[in-house]
Amino acid sequence: MFALPDTNSTSSFLNNGAEVWGGFIAVVLILLLLDLFVLNRKDEVVSAKKSLLYAAFYMVLACAFGGWLWRSFGADDGVNYFTAYFIELSLSLDNLFVMSVILAYFNVPKEYQHRVLFWGIMGVLIMRGVMIGLGSVLIQSFDWVLFIFAGFLILTGVKMLFMKDNDEGMEESSLIRFFKKHLRYTDKIDGHKFFITSNHLVSGKPVTFATPLFMALICIEFMDVLFALDSVPAVFAITTEPFVIYTSNIFAILGLRSMYFAITAILERFKYMKYALSIVLVFIGCKVF
Repeated sequence: MFALPDTNSTSSFLNNGAEVWGGFIAVVLILLLLDLFVLNRKDEVVSAKKSLLYAAFYMVLACAFGGWLWRSFGADDGVNYFTAYFIELSLSLDNLFVMSVILAYFNVPKEYQHRVLFWGIMGVLIMRGVMIGLGSVLIQSFDWVLFIFAGFLILTGVKMLFMKDNDEGMEESSLIRFFKKHLRYTDKIDGHKFFITSNHLVSGKPVTFATPLFMALICIEFMDVLFALDSVPAVFAITTEPFVIYTSNIFAILGLRSMYFAITAILERFKYMKYALSIVLVFIGCKVF
């Protein structure tokens, strides 16, 4: 019988929160800025070899962080971190295919795709933090919320198991229609710019338009939130420590987005991936009970 995660733990992370949380976020931001403005300041297609090297670096860094966590805060937090990390990796793998579909729909050139994906991580830092923070508060206040999360995971896993592949084109997506309706949008791509200024066709005055790069960015961010509705509750079934959940999530996302160019070409061959992921979700949901 699996033990229910302790929702009343008083972890050292919360007692010494400022320097631990601040240090982690600062390191991630430095890595992102280094990636965007130093290593990839020139717009070029990321090769599969370079993609795998980046992914290997982030995975080694994630494991080193997990080792520090284990040594500093104990085996329980260490084991939970690595478990959460690998769960997030497995559940988020399919996200890469969705990202490739979005980027292809907006005709984002390959030399700009890395920039879109990594600027997106800035949004992930915020949105995952909000979701994990709210989930943690709910579970700390109401223990039974964890069982709702578990039921949601089981339901999602079963639904995924019997769900047929959706061949609906991106142009039919309500999300795409909404953004195109409410944003000034142009099909024109001007380098790696997310916005461009052009004269309005009627008034002739300068107007700022969102480029396909920005449209792809916000669609990817929105889809990440939807995918997180599966992965975040799954990790809460392992541990309720916010710092462990957050850091494992961020490291997994950094690693996956780094290997995007190496793995998207073969994702379509993984015909049975959704069945494996559905079993993982059901298993984790049942673990709580």
